[in-house]
Amino acid sequence: MLYDLFQYLAKLNVSGAGLFNYVSFRSALAFIISLLVATIIGKKIIRMLQKRQIGEIIRDLDLEGQMSKKGTPTMGGVIIIISILIPCLLVGKLDNVYMILLLVSTVWLGCIGFLDDYIKVFKKDKEGLHGRFKIVGQVGLGLIVGLTLYFSDSVVMRENTKTIVKSEQVVQYSPASEKSTKTTIPFVKNNNLDYADLFKFAGKHAQTCGWVFFVLVTIFIVTAVSNGANLTDGLDGLATGTSAIIGTTLGVLAYLSSHVEYASYLNIMYIPHSEEMVIFICAFVGATIGFLWYNSYPAQVFMGDTGSLTLGGVIAVFAIIIHKELLIPILCGIFLVENLSVMIQVYYFKYTKKKYGEGRRIFRMAPLHHHFQKLGMPEAKIVSRFWIVGVLLAMLTIVTLKMR
Repeated sequence: MLYDLFQYLAKLNVSGAGLFNYVSFRSALAFIISLLVATIIGKKIIRMLQKRQIGEIIRDLDLEGQMSKKGTPTMGGVIIIISILIPCLLVGKLDNVYMILLLVSTVWLGCIGFLDDYIKVFKKDKEGLHGRFKIVGQVGLGLIVGLTLYFSDSVVMRENTKTIVKSEQVVQYSPASEKSTKTTIPFVKNNNLDYADLFKFAGKHAQTCGWVFFVLVTIFIVTAVSNGANLTDGLDGLATGTSAIIGTTLGVLAYLSSHVEYASYLNIMYIPHSEEMVIFICAFVGATIGFLWYNSYPAQVFMGDTGSLTLGGVIAVFAIIIHKELLIPILCGIFLVENLSVMIQVYYFKYTKKKYGEGRRIFRMAPLHHHFQKLGMPEAKIVSRFWIVGVLLAMLTIVTLKMR
C-alpha cells in the first residue's frame, strides 16, 4: 500500500519518496513496524485473552515450575501473525509471487494452529485438532507452494556457471532466466543439484519427474519443520528465539541470492525479484523479537499452535523458495533434534516393550528440552544454551556458502 503510494509520489518528484525503491530501507521499516506492532498490540491482546480466561491447559509432568504456568494466556501466536502481515501489506510489493506465497503460508498455517488451540481451550479437548487434519493442512500448503513454484512464470532463476578468463575464475549466469528444479548442496563444490538428474532413466520425462519429486520434497519439508517448531515450543522463549535466529539467517541468504553481484561473488544461484522476501523476513524477525518481549521467561503469554505451526511452516517455505532447503538440517538443527528425540523415544519404548515386556526410555523425557529439565537444569539456562547452539548453527549455515 505505502509502496504504491510512494511510487506515485516519486513520479511527482516529492522529496524522499524515492526511498521506497531501496530494499534496505523497506526492510528496516518492516522490521521496525513489526516490532512496534508486536509490543504495542501484544499487551492489549494479552489482556483480552486474560479477560476471556483463555489460559494454557497444563498436564502435570512433574517438571520444576510447570504448574505455575497454569492459566497463562495462550493463542498468542495471533500477535506474531498480525505483526507479520501489517508491515508486509504496508511496505511490500503485493504483486510479487514470493511475497504472496509467504503471506498465504502465514495465514494458512495460522488458521490451522488457531483451530487446534480453539479446540483445546474452548472445547476442553487436550488433544486439540486431530493429527490427521493437521497433516492434511500441511500437505495442502506444500502442494500450493510446490505447484505455484512449478507453474508460475514469475518463478525463475539464473544458474551460476564457472568459466576461466585469462587464468582467472569468473562466475557467469545463463543469459536468460529459466525455471529450474535445482537446489544447493552444502559443503560441495559446484554445488547445484538438479532433482531431474535423479530421474535420467525417465528420458524426456526426467524434468517432469524432477518437478513431481520437488513438490513431494516441499510437502515433506513444510510438514517436518512446522511440526519441529511445534515440538520446540515447550519452554518460555525457546521456539520464539530460535525462530528469530533462523529468520535472520534466511534473510541474509535471501538478500545474497537476490543481488546479482553478491550471488556472483559467492557462486550461488541468482533469483530475480526475490528481494521482496527480505522485506517479509525482516517483518518475521521483528514479530518474533517483539513477541519475545512477552514470551521470555517467565512468559506472560504462550504462542500456542497458532504461532508454532506458523513459524515452522514459514521457515520451510522460505528456504524452499530460495533453493536452500537442503540447508534446513543444519540451520533448523534445534527443530530437527527435538523432532528426532521424540521419534527415537517412541520407537525405543515400543521396541523394548515388545522385546522385554516393559518399555524403556533413552531420554528422561521427550522432547529433548524436557530431558534437561528432568536433569534439574533451570528453564532459563536451557533456553539460553539452545539459543547459543542455534547461533552456532546459523553461522555454520552461512559459512557453507564458501566452505566447499
